[in-house]
Amino acid sequence: QVQLVESGGGTVAPGGSLTLSCVASGDAFTIVTQSWYRQVAGKEREFVAQIPTMGPMDYADFARGRFTIWQDTGKNTVYLQMNNLEPEDTAVYYCNAEGVVDRISPYKVWGQGTLVTVSS
Repeated sequence: QVQLVESGGGTVAPGGSLTLSCVASGDAFTIVTQSWYRQVAGKEREFVAQIPTMGPMDYADFARGRFTIWQDTGKNTVYLQMNNLEPEDTAVYYCNAEGVVDRISPYKVWGQGTLVTVSS
């Protein structure tokens, strides 16, 4: 079973920066895609950024130019660098990973979420 653990959330002033991390762990798994989503209470979870193991990265329009996603495949870790944060970026940020276990069983898992608050 693959598990994800996020970290790096917190409170930051408008214009500030934060870097989120998400570590994947488990046995005999391969990651195909790692993504970040976010959710505000009462609203649907929305896509933030995605980084396939092979292929181009993708960003939501609100993230492009301010957020950067990258991964350390050796550590099974994906990061989200967020710059010039705005109060509208306040949300719980979730990590997502998709891949294969034991080379045959597909999986899609979510982390527990990490809260980002942008406030003066």
